Amino acid sequence: MPTIRLERVIAAPLEQVFDWMADPAGLATAPLVLRSGWAAGSSEPTVGAVRTVTGAGMWFREEITAYDRPNSYSYLIIRSFPPFDHDGGTLTFTPRGNGTHVEWTTSYTHPARVGGRAMEAISSRLLPWNFRAILANCAKALEH
Repeated sequence: MPTIRLERVIAAPLEQVFDWMADPAGLATAPLVLRSGWAAGSSEPTVGAVRTVTGAGMWFREEITAYDRPNSYSYLIIRSFPPFDHDGGTLTFTPRGNGTHVEWTTSYTHPARVGGRAMEAISSRLLPWNFRAILANCAKALEH
């Protein structure tokens, strides 16, 4: 099961970093994402809210499963193409000097029926690249 774990310190206040990362608009800053937003019936980050993401060759719906502003939130991909068996993801935010330390961890597999390990070999490279871009764009938007 691939596990992705990224860390970055963003020179901006904890609450601002948390809010930027929890908003689906931040996901749209990833290189492979074409659009993202709240699913019908969801309009703000809270437990049970669903974000939708459409990108190059993929789409997914993820449900927020834990929400502790401004310290952490967790999510679970509940539907996707290509299919994921998602073990969940968590973003943790900790004050660090004059900034915020962000830790992003997620684990998943692709079912054998859609390529299993071959798909994991691709996604395990593409996902971290996109996650790093989201963190970099958060820093670019908030750091002064």
